[in-house]
Amino acid sequence: MGNKPTIAISHLGCEKNRIDSEHMLGLLANAGYPVDGNEKLADLVIVNTCSFIQAAREESVRTLVELAAANKKIIIAGCMAQHFQEQLLEELPEAVALVGTGDYQNIVQTIQRVEAGERVKEISAVPTYIADESTPRYRTTNEAVAYLRVAEGCDYGCSFCIIPKLRGKQRSRPIESIVAEAEQLAAQGVEEIILISQITTNYGLDLYGEPKLAELLLQLGKVDVPWIRIHYAYPTGLTDKVLTAIRETPNILPYLDLPLQHSHPEILRSMNRPASGRVNDQIIEKIKQILPGAILRTTFIVGFPGETNQHFQHLLQFVKRHEFDHVGVFTFSSEDETAASSLPNPVPQTIMDQRRDTLMAVQQPIAARKNQAMVGKTVPVLIEQGNPQTGEAIGRSHRFAPEVDGLVYVKGGAEYLASIVSVKITAADVYDLKGEVVT
Repeated sequence: MGNKPTIAISHLGCEKNRIDSEHMLGLLANAGYPVDGNEKLADLVIVNTCSFIQAAREESVRTLVELAAANKKIIIAGCMAQHFQEQLLEELPEAVALVGTGDYQNIVQTIQRVEAGERVKEISAVPTYIADESTPRYRTTNEAVAYLRVAEGCDYGCSFCIIPKLRGKQRSRPIESIVAEAEQLAAQGVEEIILISQITTNYGLDLYGEPKLAELLLQLGKVDVPWIRIHYAYPTGLTDKVLTAIRETPNILPYLDLPLQHSHPEILRSMNRPASGRVNDQIIEKIKQILPGAILRTTFIVGFPGETNQHFQHLLQFVKRHEFDHVGVFTFSSEDETAASSLPNPVPQTIMDQRRDTLMAVQQPIAARKNQAMVGKTVPVLIEQGNPQTGEAIGRSHRFAPEVDGLVYVKGGAEYLASIVSVKITAADVYDLKGEVVT
């Protein structure tokens, strides 16, 4: 057996995909493959692709074409491999293998087969795999933060979304398995664990016959890690039991990422959102009642087919009324294989863009006011980057999730890299805060 090829992973898409990349890196390193961060120096590049919307596919294709132009041998993994299969093999002669979203655990065998001269298609028609705490993993995030996947796949059929087709049905990990991985991460010095899945509030439904997020959170409360953050909490699943578990468990942050998508019952029905006739007002009031300090992030889609100006005004009023801490706004992207792509009355892109800008203009002063209210307060901040020369550092308070929310710029924070430190907030703008370390 000659020298093993050097392998690089080019990572695109969401943090679910990032975890798959991290498991592939761990498996390859365990099998003795040299892994290089530099794609130019690698013999083989694994491109872990995203296929969620058109823009994501274009980015994935650009990456593939650039690597092909550089004569790289490419392994296409992830959602686009699952989605287009044969088509990719036909269009990219440089692709030596395709690996589906439920098949990344076989990456070492796949590469061995490629080395033996085979062109490999390793794709389960219906993905069923989910890694556990014993699957090797090499983390690519900064050392203080780790994503922890509690479930994979989704049972919902939202009309704009292709994820169930690409990732399969929901499959949850047992509570013991998740807690064991959280313990491993804590032992590695992780300060913040972010729980992810497609719909975290449905955690355990497939495994236990009912959602078990509250029970999971109470168990994770015993793990020695200061911050645990929950992503993608579908609002109907935020029962009194779950909200109380968050309130009663000190290391579970009262930060909720609610993918609401819209406020108007007609649009929600058309989106085929679960319990979609329900207006979200009561749910948000209930969250604020049980969790008075809750930080609420949400995302909306504007320009869904059939969205009238009246529907949009309903959404504007909803955003004004509830004063969310963080709001993301996306214009509708029509995807061929989804039900929404054949709906009547599409909204022109110019109007979609106008609506997005109008909604953001309503949200910005709200976000600015929430940030301004922090000035003068002393809050815990997780320091993630530091410049030892100047002592300046960048981190996040518990109000900010990585990559999607704001940052805290901290004077004198550099020596506290990868730990949580008290910071007095001295200034604020719409998105970010400034402060200094309080010793």
